[in-house]
Amino acid sequence: MASRFILASGSPRRQELLAEAGYAFEVVSPPIEEVSHGWLTIRELTIHNATRKALHVARNSPDAVVLAADTLVTIDGDVLGKPADIPDAVAMLRRLSGRSHEVWTAVCICHSVQGKSQSFHEISRVEFRALTDRAIENYFAKVNPLDKAGAYAAQGHGKEIIQRIEGSYSNVVGLPMETTARALRAFGIAPRRALQQ
Repeated sequence: MASRFILASGSPRRQELLAEAGYAFEVVSPPIEEVSHGWLTIRELTIHNATRKALHVARNSPDAVVLAADTLVTIDGDVLGKPADIPDAVAMLRRLSGRSHEVWTAVCICHSVQGKSQSFHEISRVEFRALTDRAIENYFAKVNPLDKAGAYAAQGHGKEIIQRIEGSYSNVVGLPMETTARALRAFGIAPRRALQQ
């Protein structure tokens, strides 16, 4: 009997990535306030947040394999989270314009009944096109930047602002699927397609 699989995230992008890969899963969005302590490294911070989300959901569903993730954008050592408002979003894209930055995603997978958990993180480098204020305005007319770290998304209209991506594309979307799929297999979770073969 395959274990229940829960995505501990309200992110529609993570849900889409798992669904497109063929996974059957439930969604539980944990009411966890993400911490942003300056004394933690980016790696520690993202893994800390992902682990807190996963453990919160796993406590209520000990029989399930639970996956949680946390994504942050960094440039010049500064963290760019979700913008507070549109002017903040505009300022973020102006800062990213014509430059490279890093996207960090940490993933925590746990199964309480088995007493098993695994955490890992992935970094992708994203190079932006040089953006005019008009280009930023046009982009925001099509995309809501307020629920996205760094005020942008790689998918959809991402090509309008992104020059190139080094590393995992799905990591920039919000979940590094290549590494995640390998890790889920170790917990007995596979896409439905794979199970049917």
